[in-house]
Order: sequence, then C-alpha cells, then structure tokens
Amino acid sequence: MRQTRVTQYEDTPRDVVATGNDYPGRFVLPPHTHKRHQLLYAVTGVVKAITPEGSWVVPPRRALWIPAGVMHEVHMDGTVSTRSAYIRPEAAAAAGLWTHCQVITVSPLLHELLQEAVDLPVEYDLEGRDGRLMALLVDEVRAMQPLALNTPLPSDRRLRRLCRVMLDAPALEIDIDAMADKAGMSRRSFTRTFREETGMSFAAWRQQACLLAALTRLGRGESITQVAIELGYGSTSAFTAAFRRVLGAPPSRYLAGDQHPREKTSPH
Repeated sequence: MRQTRVTQYEDTPRDVVATGNDYPGRFVLPPHTHKRHQLLYAVTGVVKAITPEGSWVVPPRRALWIPAGVMHEVHMDGTVSTRSAYIRPEAAAAAGLWTHCQVITVSPLLHELLQEAVDLPVEYDLEGRDGRLMALLVDEVRAMQPLALNTPLPSDRRLRRLCRVMLDAPALEIDIDAMADKAGMSRRSFTRTFREETGMSFAAWRQQACLLAALTRLGRGESITQVAIELGYGSTSAFTAAFRRVLGAPPSRYLAGDQHPREKTSPH
C-alpha cells in the first residue's frame, strides 16, 4: 500500500491517484489544501474534518468528498485507517462530481476499488486493466448517495466563534437565550440570523452537533450510556431513538459500517 503525502503525486499525469494511511488516535492533520479533489475514505475509525463551511464527521465505511482548494483540517478519533483517491478537477467535472464537501456512502464495490487502487503503480497503464479500474472508481463514486453528516458553520463572526466552541463540547442543555446573549444579539435576531446562515434552526443544529459528537466518542470506545448522559439526553433509549431518527440506524449498527437502507441522505 502506498502510504505517503499526496503532494508527491498531484502532478502525476493521471486523472486519479490513490494513497492509504494509518493514523494513531487523536492525530491531527493541520489545515491544508490539495490541487486535486480528494475522496477521503475511513476504512476503520472515525474521522472529523473542519472546513470554512462546517464540520464533517466520517464514520467507518463512509467517505468525505473534499473539492480542490478547500482548506481542511482532519482529526482522527481513535486509530484510523484511510484510503484516498485524488481526482483531477477536470476529470471530476466531466463525471459530474460534487463542488462542495460531502459525506457519501461507500458501496462494497467502491471499497474494493479503493483497496486495489492504493497498490497500483503511480503511472499505471491507462489502456490496460489498471486504467479501467480507475475509470470505474470514478463512476462508482458518482453513484454514491450523499449523507447528512455535517454541521454547517455560520459566516457571521460572532456566531461562528460561538459555534466552533460548541462543536468542541456540544450539549442539549446549551440554552438559546444564553447563546444569543454571548453573541450580543436579541433572541429574535439570533434565531433569524442563525437560520439564514446555516439553513437550520438552532435547536436542530444543536442536536446535529450532539449526535455527530456522539459518533466520534462512540468510535473511541466510550459507552452509549456515558455519551448519552454527558450530552444531556434523559436516558440511553432517548439518545438511541434520536440517533435512529436523525441518522437512520442505531449507533452500534451505524458504527459497524452497516449500509442500512434507511440511512439518512443529504437533501442537497
């Protein structure tokens, strides 16, 4: 498996190049960008990425699409194994791939293609099996479903600062009036501005932040009971019900990478 920095390969004369990496728990890749679009696949472990647009959580057997030029930092929660495909912007545009960050499902076929791609020569034969494999990989990426696994960040400086702090320690009991006061805004102005800039009510955003934080904590091996109580849920069953309602499957099944038919897709 090729395990190295992709900067060595970004100018390779191929539309797609692939690498794989293993990271220890709590490892952080500092803010950076790529010349190519990146498909970051979490084979094992949970990955969290932060961009100017928001925070993205990638559970096992899902992947994050990161467009070229987007500044992103990546946090590894627990031991993480990744596979990444880097696709030239021209090839991604021709395939109709996304122009914004997006968590997506990963089919068994895409999983196998990514596993195989990291072992190909950097300048693989375009006309042979390897070239066809990489072309199929791009086709299969396009067929994947977007998932609602992000927490958007507002552009308003006051709200953005508060939201970044809250993402580090979200809880259901964080009060909307207290948030408005910290922002120096009336409740009405706060709620209106928050919805305009994130597309969500503060209550919905707070729950999304809690559930995505739960994904990272459960991925580290913390118990469902501990996570539920510390996030402010009245009981484990209440937490599990909210998790299933928002994400489409109970926590244990979701973290096992089970592509449940009810897994909630993104509306975008």
